[in-house]
Parts: sequence; C-alpha cells; structure tokens
Amino acid sequence: MSFRYAQIAQRVFNTPLMYDPRKAEAFLQGLGSRIAGDTVVINSPEGAIDHVGGGNGRPLAGKVGGRIERAYNRASLLPFDMVDNVAIIPVEGSLVHKGGWVGSNSGETSYQGLQAQISMARRSSLVRGVAFEVDSYGGQVNGGFETAAAMAQLSKEKPTISILTDHAYSAGYLLASQARQIVIPRYGGAGSIGVIMIHADYSQALDDEGIRLTIIRAGKQKADGNPYEPLNASLAEKWQAEAEGMRQDFAEVVAKGRRGRISKAKALATEAGVFDALEAVSLGLADAVGDPLEAFDAFVKEVNRG
Repeated sequence: MSFRYAQIAQRVFNTPLMYDPRKAEAFLQGLGSRIAGDTVVINSPEGAIDHVGGGNGRPLAGKVGGRIERAYNRASLLPFDMVDNVAIIPVEGSLVHKGGWVGSNSGETSYQGLQAQISMARRSSLVRGVAFEVDSYGGQVNGGFETAAAMAQLSKEKPTISILTDHAYSAGYLLASQARQIVIPRYGGAGSIGVIMIHADYSQALDDEGIRLTIIRAGKQKADGNPYEPLNASLAEKWQAEAEGMRQDFAEVVAKGRRGRISKAKALATEAGVFDALEAVSLGLADAVGDPLEAFDAFVKEVNRG
C-alpha cells in the first residue's frame, strides 16, 4: 500500500460507516487497487455507484468552540443562501466528520459545517424556515448523530423540510429524516438504514508475493484487525455487535424524526434496503413525491404566509 493512501485507508477500513453499499463498492473499484497495491475483488457486487456532490451534472446545493460559526459571526455573514426568509442548507456528496468549510467541498459535506449552519439558522431572526437540499449516499458515523440531533432541535423551533434532489441513503437519510417533511423526486431514492464495515485481508497476497510480515505486539489485542492477517472470529463478532448497536440507534433516531409515520421496528424491518420514491412514501420514509423546485416554492410560500 502506498503511504500517500494511508490516510484514506484509515477512514475506510475497520471503521463503521453509514454508507449505501453501492457507494462503498464504487470506492473500492476506483481506489481499492491503489490502496492495496493489487486488484480488489468484491464478492456479490450490487452495482457500484459513482456519486460525488456536484458531479455528473448534479447542481451544487450547497467542533469545539464553533470555529466556523464564530468566523461568520465576526464577518456578520450567514453561511447559507437565503430566499425570502428561508435558509437553504445543502447535504450533498460524501458526509465527513470535520472540515474547514461550509457546504460542499470536493464532493464532501462536513458535519462540522452543517452544525455551524444549523446553529446560526436557529439563532437568526432573519430565518423563518430551513430547506435542506439532500443528495447523499452517506458517509462517516462520527458526527452524524450529533448533526441529526441539531437538525431535530431546529425542527422543533422552526419549519424545516428535506428536499431530495436525488437520493438520501444511509447517513444522508439519517439527516433528512430529522426535518418536519421529506419530499422525494419521482426517480429518487431513500433508505439504507444500516451500518457497513470493511476489513481488507492482504495476507494471501503477501504469501503469494513471498513477503513475510512480522508484527511485534505489546498487548494481545494490539494490531487486531490489521490488514495483513485474517480477521479473527472474536473481533469480527465484536464489530458485528457494534454495527448492530449503531443500526438500532439509527432506526430510533429515524423513528423520532418521522414520529407517527414510521416506527423503530418498521425502520429496522427494512433491513437496510433502498427504496424508490413511491416505495419510500408507502413505507413512511418520505411524505410526498414531487418536483424539488416546486416543493421549495411551496415551502417558501407556506413559511411566509405564517
């Protein structure tokens, strides 16, 4: 593995992700061989999806101490677009924990930036309602639940709507579910209420190349889950339990955000499936099928009517 890909690898392997599996497969097909140094084979692929915020003609919608928020306050600026008293906050592309930007950057949206925008939208007297423009296959777990909680609090105080301009899967749906309403386009999709973890085992490849690797441990569990040895059964069981616990939390948050429309049990019963627009509405994952621009115009009129 090239050292220049080490930072990417540590964000992808051996860590829980709230990504639709097709996005994970697209990543492995595109970068897997560069990280591993050889071809990566995916068993039972479901059809990889290349999904980047702003890519393929998609329009760009958009910690501690609140650095981003303070910077905007000093400049007396709001970190989002405004249309007739409605803030537009983008949830697009891959969702990552931290990032020194607001909105979408290089196909990523940071939870850090979203939290700054949500906080400022709550406090601003200029903002009467918030529209979240959602087009994401998901991303990291860390930061996701905190951002969902911030969105839920905002939704208690001001009208909110999640307008899907394409898809809302996994962590993307976790966030979308915290608005008061969800509108999905006719050929959009929603769901993937689950968690995925990936472990790469290069041990056979090393044997084939005649490379003998020695790992010196101080502590029996040191280096557990490393990519140069097969994953041991006890660690696999532990990770499975962690992933299931996160899925339970995921479903509970969705049920609270979609109160009266889908229960935790029904969210779990989807088994991380993904659904087209009509299926999503029938299951309670979304409220209506509609054109995103028309949905936004209607929301703006409703907010200002009040």
